[in-house]
Amino acid sequence: MDIDVRARGELADAELDALHAAAFGHPVTVTPWRQRLADHSLTWVTARLDGRLVGFVNVVGDGGVHAILLDTCVAPDVQGRGVGRALVDAAAAEARRAGCHWLHADYEPHLVDFYERACGMRHSEAGLLRLDQS
Repeated sequence: MDIDVRARGELADAELDALHAAAFGHPVTVTPWRQRLADHSLTWVTARLDGRLVGFVNVVGDGGVHAILLDTCVAPDVQGRGVGRALVDAAAAEARRAGCHWLHADYEPHLVDFYERACGMRHSEAGLLRLDQS
């Protein structure tokens, strides 16, 4: 499998909407991804297989030494083939290049093996507060 992994890879809002919905199991939305990325991201990484977007991760920063992974997603039909790890590796390299010393990720218990074993992240406690009531 020849996956093309690129920092700041080109993408269309609709294709990322579809990937995000498939990976996270929610309906497709209309999200202005490209504008969000331009306005708020330190970087992002895309993964394509035969031109199709099959992976994505967003990296936001605090303007200092911390970077945070958001929206890490891989198309269900290519999960388990190293795409997610390649995304996180590339995101870490880009964050390091930007001067960050720490890369954070919040993840649910079923993703511990991926983030801690496959990607080498150290376990830490984190908090989460839901701000909307939907």
